[in-house]
Amino acid sequence: MKRTAILPAVMIFSAAFFLSLQPASYLADADKPVAEVLEMLGDEPLKHKVDTSIEGVSAERGRELVLTGFADKPGGGRVSKQSKHFVCTSCHNVRRDDPDLSVADPQARLLYASKMGLPFLQGTALYGAVNRTRFYNGDYEKKYGSLVSPARNSLREAIQLCAVECSQGRALEPWELESVLAYLWTIELKMDDLGLSEREYKRINTALAGEKGKEGAIQLIKSHYLQGAPASFVLPPKDRKEGYENIEGDPANGKLVYELSCLHCHENERYSFFRLDNAKSTFKYLKKHFPRYTRYSVYQVARYGTSPIPGKGAYMPNYTLEKMSDQQLEDLRAYVEQMAE
Repeated sequence: MKRTAILPAVMIFSAAFFLSLQPASYLADADKPVAEVLEMLGDEPLKHKVDTSIEGVSAERGRELVLTGFADKPGGGRVSKQSKHFVCTSCHNVRRDDPDLSVADPQARLLYASKMGLPFLQGTALYGAVNRTRFYNGDYEKKYGSLVSPARNSLREAIQLCAVECSQGRALEPWELESVLAYLWTIELKMDDLGLSEREYKRINTALAGEKGKEGAIQLIKSHYLQGAPASFVLPPKDRKEGYENIEGDPANGKLVYELSCLHCHENERYSFFRLDNAKSTFKYLKKHFPRYTRYSVYQVARYGTSPIPGKGAYMPNYTLEKMSDQQLEDLRAYVEQMAE
């Protein structure tokens, strides 16, 4: 019995001693990039590493393109703005905007956005985009048709699709595209983003130190973040006067949706010619149009988006179910109706 009791302690000591012999740079810790750890474990390298052989590629130029649409040309001067309607941050956060990267939970995302001072947007965060392997998932083929096919498994193609179709702008030059990628690699996932337990870190580092358990460690890491964001296109309620069945709106939650989503694009006509504010007359207008079949109905534009109108190439993207739930839409309606009184 004594010998049996001693064995687990010896095994733990041996594993700890073995790990202590490894260089600190070899082990996974909170600051280690996820992609680097996966490669150390033998996972296939991601296909969108930056092509630095192209003249003018830089993460700073990429950051400027993402945030402003402009960047300095490699030979001097400024490029024309990528889109006269949008920038990447019109629809995508460049900071993490999900508390748990392994699930698509719109309510958890809304509360996290509120806590972190972020907008509540239609697009998936660019933070960690380079760690994903699938893009324009789910129902996006219904919107973009065959254009989705080359973008599904290619971040480069996904960026170009977003630039031309979503932003209604021009395609990026090779140095611009690689610069955007270079910037995105500066906001890649770190191990700390995954919420790993001490036991999980130990399992990963044991695999790094030896020859066994590497595949399991790879799967463990990948289970903590989505490889591609799901996207389900859903319909407005069948009866727009009554709203979604068996859902009671919460105006307090609806206030968050209005302030972090609607006002992000429409306040002072930031990205839209349709201006929104906190005036009572604005809420009365929205309330009146909620049950209607017009481009001013929140049900209509949230679930279908809008199309460009003559003279204006910009349009509103729809919210997928994973980005705004039916409950949140009813919450928004409850807030609008409360403020309209």
